[in-house]
Amino acid sequence: MNKFKTLLFLAVFGGIGLWGCDDSSSASEGNNESSAVESSSSVKDSDSTEESSSSIDKKSSGNETKDKSSSSENKSSSSAKETKNSSDSKSSSSVKSGDSSSSKKNVSSSSVNSSSSKNQSSSSSVKQSSSSSNLVQSSSSKGNPWGTSAEWGPFNCNVNGGCLEFTDDRNDRTYKYMKFDGKKCLNFNDKGKCTDEKDTTIYAMVENLNIGKMVDGSLDQNVDNEIERYCYDNDTLICHYYGGLYQWAEMMGFNDSCNTKSCAHLIQENHQGICPDKWHLLTYEDFYIILNSNGNTHGIEGLRSTFGCGGYNGTGFSLVCGGENWGYAYDNFDEGVYWFYPEETDSNLLKASGSYTGLSMTTVRKGSYKKTHGFSVRCVKAE
Repeated sequence: MNKFKTLLFLAVFGGIGLWGCDDSSSASEGNNESSAVESSSSVKDSDSTEESSSSIDKKSSGNETKDKSSSSENKSSSSAKETKNSSDSKSSSSVKSGDSSSSKKNVSSSSVNSSSSKNQSSSSSVKQSSSSSNLVQSSSSKGNPWGTSAEWGPFNCNVNGGCLEFTDDRNDRTYKYMKFDGKKCLNFNDKGKCTDEKDTTIYAMVENLNIGKMVDGSLDQNVDNEIERYCYDNDTLICHYYGGLYQWAEMMGFNDSCNTKSCAHLIQENHQGICPDKWHLLTYEDFYIILNSNGNTHGIEGLRSTFGCGGYNGTGFSLVCGGENWGYAYDNFDEGVYWFYPEETDSNLLKASGSYTGLSMTTVRKGSYKKTHGFSVRCVKAE
């Protein structure tokens, strides 16, 4: 009898021990799910085959190419790129007029469609004016990682007499701008180096332009009677802070056919494009003045914001790394910024002139990029 009890005791407690071991094994397996760390962005092919060999920065560095760095360091604490997923994106057809049901706050009426004319010429290649209006708030359901507009912090208004303000009456958006005393280049040689300079003053916006109806990043900006823009990740809240992204013809105020043919005959001196009245699109010459403005001892890093763009921002120009739409796909947010100039590339009608800078870069070049890419836009006061 005692032997039977002993055997029964061993059987019961042995079973419990086996069950406990099996559960522990399962729990351990469940807790070992990989927490994937986002890899650094891959260096993608750029439109660099026709890029000028000359740097417009006076500094020299091995980082002269406009290929994107694969480094993931120095990313902004506003990790909007990491917090986005495919469910955040909405096509332009889902953007509503009037107040959005989104829980986002502090999005101004900057998303109102322009009612101003984009017409620069009587040519059919130029877009006509639009009277439509489309007030939108953020199309993302994510929270606002940048706080209120007052807490948005890429600016340096402690230089060059401080920031001035201008309100674009097309959508009541207020922009900061600044006076820049610098060197105007009177002559560039065939290598892009300036051979003659004079002192000059310009006024330039220190934030990116944001106007127009958002269209999905997979589409062209091809509606002729209104300004259209891309918003990174199709999120209008990012547009509110970082500005819109525009194809070259859209930026110029031209019909989208100018992305695939020459429209050089329509380009005017101090070309307004989609900038407000009395302002014009940033030119290569304007950028040279700002880059070489008084007090800038850090070259292109003196133009980039300390706010997630790896710069010193000693000039107050406050370039932010708002990424781009590259081949109908968004990339490079909080890593780099591209912008077009109002000029075509002579050797390729599908391309236009522009520049790129990003984290850890110490030089900037004038390059050649497909007109259908979506880049940031800056405006200069035409006085």
